[in-house]
Amino acid sequence: MFFKWMMKAVIAIYLVTNTFDIVMAIFDVGQHIVSSSAGVINTSTNIDIASAIASMVDGLDLLSTAELATIALETVLVKISILAISIIITVILYGRMIEIYLAISIAAIPLSTMANREWGQIGSNYLRSLVALGIQGFFIMVCVGIYAVLVGSITVTENIHSTIFSILTYTVILCFALIKTSGLAKSVMNAH
Repeated sequence: MFFKWMMKAVIAIYLVTNTFDIVMAIFDVGQHIVSSSAGVINTSTNIDIASAIASMVDGLDLLSTAELATIALETVLVKISILAISIIITVILYGRMIEIYLAISIAAIPLSTMANREWGQIGSNYLRSLVALGIQGFFIMVCVGIYAVLVGSITVTENIHSTIFSILTYTVILCFALIKTSGLAKSVMNAH
């Protein structure tokens, strides 16, 4: 019984002493996955409209003042919407970084419970949560890659309405997908 207690104490002391190394190893693996995916995702989200500008201008010349005012209003509303969505996306990404910092700052407490039979689930669930945070970075990269492909596939035509709303639609899809990455990563790792 004494040796069993001593072995658990040694394991707990080892885990608490090397907490930072363990956590950083998990995030190094996650960072390697994200870096590898960044090498595959190298498309740009720029839209080349230089070739379609002439046809758009000719199409706008044929419109009435009311139709031009409608297009201007749509453009302003879409611009404001995309700016708001970009702020939400930035908050999501910075929130993920803050979540990582908070998870690392408290790492010693859950890892110290791993040697205990009754409380060991706390430590193992914490490790699953850390791996889920690393996988979430990969999912974010996949979402950005899909967004880049979708935006790159937009063709600028004379129908300005459809082009403007397709850009807005793809940006809303990116925002929604980024919100879902946390839940998806936690469900993959069975973390609570």
